Amino acid sequence: MDQVERVVGEAGTDGVGKVAVEGPPTEVSDKPVRRRYTIEYKLRILREAEGCREAGELGALLRREGLYSSHLSNWRGQRDRGELAGQSQAGRPPKPSGKVLEENKALRRENEQLRRRLKEAETIIEIQKKVSELLGTKLPAPPSDGSGS
Repeated sequence: MDQVERVVGEAGTDGVGKVAVEGPPTEVSDKPVRRRYTIEYKLRILREAEGCREAGELGALLRREGLYSSHLSNWRGQRDRGELAGQSQAGRPPKPSGKVLEENKALRRENEQLRRRLKEAETIIEIQKKVSELLGTKLPAPPSDGSGS
């Protein structure tokens, strides 16, 4: 690592010294990049963290790897829920195949068609009730479906 020199100039009128820092320029990217960790890496770090027994050993591991303790907490939760067991690559689950998408689309169409038919049937039943009231006839009770509603 390059050595950084601090040069202290004369105190300003406000009594505060001016500090100039010399050294290599800091490179900061225009757009930050989110770090992504593979499942293998997460499991390896969790094993290493569980092996830390001495005082300060865990902190040294986190500093060496550039991690935070919250990473370990999140990864332990993922491991306990089984999220780190099945996949070999980190990231999003794969997109559904064309067959699944077509089936989903067909089911949505059928569901919408059934909703329309149900609405029509409910409208017809309401009209039959009103006609029955006007004529003074009593309609038979609807059959029970066992749901209790």
